[in-house]
Amino acid sequence: MRKNPGPFYSSPVAIWISSFFLIPLGIIFTYSFMRKGLYGGVVPGFCLDAYSALSNITFLKITASTLYIALFSTLAIIVLAIPSAYFMARSRHKSFFLFLVIIPFWTNFLIRIYAWIAILGNNGFLNSMLISSGLFSHHVQFLYNKYAVILVTAYTYLPFAILPLYSTIEKFDFSLLEAAQDLGATKWQALRKVLFPNIRGGITTAILFTFIPAFGSYAIPQILGGSDSLMIGNVIARELTVTRNWPLASSISVVLTILTTLGVVFFMKLNQNASGSVRRIATAEKGVNA
Repeated sequence: MRKNPGPFYSSPVAIWISSFFLIPLGIIFTYSFMRKGLYGGVVPGFCLDAYSALSNITFLKITASTLYIALFSTLAIIVLAIPSAYFMARSRHKSFFLFLVIIPFWTNFLIRIYAWIAILGNNGFLNSMLISSGLFSHHVQFLYNKYAVILVTAYTYLPFAILPLYSTIEKFDFSLLEAAQDLGATKWQALRKVLFPNIRGGITTAILFTFIPAFGSYAIPQILGGSDSLMIGNVIARELTVTRNWPLASSISVVLTILTTLGVVFFMKLNQNASGSVRRIATAEKGVNA
C-alpha cells in the first residue's frame, strides 16, 4: 500500500503539462537558435541571427506600439471592472449580473469582433446615427487605428477582470467601510485605504488576466487595426506564414514568454508584499485594541 499517493495522482497532470506545454516550448526555444531554411523551416545549427534581428528599429517600434495598446487596454479594463464588480458584489441580484457578464462567452470570439465593424464602420450604426442626427455631414473613421483596437480589446477581456474582482470583493467585510466612515474618513478614503488593500489580490489577478492576452493579441489588430496598430502577435503570424522565418518567429515568442513570466513573478511578489503589510497592520491594530 502506498504511503504517499500524491505523486501517483499528480502524474497525469504532469504528463499533460509536459506534453502540451514544456515540449512545444522547448521546440520553440530550440528553433530560435537555428537558421532559416531556404524554403521555410529551419536549418540545424547554432545561430543568433534571429535574436540579433530583434534590435531592428521597425521591430522596436512595433513592440512599443504593442506595449502602448496593451497598457491602455488594461487600464481601461481595470477602471471599468472595479466599480462593476463592486456594484455586483453589493447587489441583491448577483446571479443575474453574473449571467450578463458570462453571456458574451456564448458567442464566438470572431463574431464579436466583426460585430464591432457593424457598429464602428463607415456605414455602421454609430456613423449612421451621427449623420442622421446632424452632428456630422460625413462619416468618421472609427476603425482601423489603435484606438479601435484598444476599445475592442477592453470590451473583449473585460469579463476576465470582472470575475476575479467580483470573487474577491464579495468576500470583503463591508462593515469595515462603514466603520472607517464613522471614524471620519470620507467614502473615497474608506475605499482607498480599506477596500483596495484588501482586494489587491483580485486586482493583480485581473491585471494579469487582461494584460497578458492583450499583449499577445492577434485577431483584434488584424481585423480592426491599421498600419499604426500592428502588434507583435501579427509579426509572429507573418513570419510563420508569409516570410516563413521560423527562427525569428520563435525568438520573438521566447522573448515574449520570458517577459510575461517576469511580469507574473513581479506581480505575485508585489501582491505577497502587500498582503504581508495588511496582515502586519491588522496585527498591530489588534494589539492596540487589546
